[in-house]
Order: sequence, then C-alpha cells, then structure tokens
Amino acid sequence: MRSTQFILAAALLGTSPAFADGHAASGDAAAGEEAFGQCVSCHVVKDGNGETLAGRNAKTGPNLYGLAGKTAGIEDFRYGKDIVKAGEGDGDFEPLIWTEENFVAYVQDPTGFLREYTGSKRARGKMSYRVRNADDAVNLYAYLAQFGAE
Repeated sequence: MRSTQFILAAALLGTSPAFADGHAASGDAAAGEEAFGQCVSCHVVKDGNGETLAGRNAKTGPNLYGLAGKTAGIEDFRYGKDIVKAGEGDGDFEPLIWTEENFVAYVQDPTGFLREYTGSKRARGKMSYRVRNADDAVNLYAYLAQFGAE
C-alpha cells in the first residue's frame, strides 16, 4: 500500500504545473483550502509579520508557512526527534525536504513514512492525525505551497 501511495504521488508530480517559487504542485489549491479544515485544530499558517493567513492560532503543530521546499524539523517548534533526524539526514539518507511527494506520503502515515525514510523501525511521528484521502493530501500541498516567502 505504501508503494502505491508513492507511485500515485510520483505520477501526479509528473503532470504538475510549477509555481513561481519553483515548487511543483499537481493538486487543486481551492480544494486544498477546504481540506485544510481538518488541520486547523493543530496548525496555522502565519507569515513572518505574524499575520494569520490560514487556520486559527493553533500551537499543537508547527506553523505551515513556507512549507513547500523547506527542510523538515528545523523551525522554532518542538518537533519529535525522528522528524528532526529526517531533516538533518545522515550517511544513509538525504535531509527530508517537503516536496509534494514527501508531504503526501507523510500526512497519510507519519510514523510509517518516517520509518521508511530513515530506515529505523523505531521511528515515530508525533502527528497522530492521518489524512485518509490521497486527493486531499495532494490538494493540501497545493494550498500550502501558495504560502511562502516572496
């Protein structure tokens, strides 16, 4: 099943239009805005000036501003050790960058993704929620990719 998700995400990436910032997204940003409703209890999108662009003032999860193309686990947030390890990389894997493919796989199964990515059977994601619908995950990335540094 995991490989099916990766194949789906890879296939979608092959047909994706590029945003001005160079991050490709194949989803529907408008549908992603609607799907973001399932994320707002934990996440917010706030720009560098502190203006809330999406969500509420949630603090359970990290701010998702500038997510597309960002290295995982490196901002002012108390991330779990395994996502920090994934973001740092090591000799066995590259640092985890939030591409559409990685984001889609992660939000659908955070712990499974981190175990596969890091090669550690003990890795665990702190995000307990899973986006069950693959289309929602792709659309969420398209929506979030709109919010980034100019």
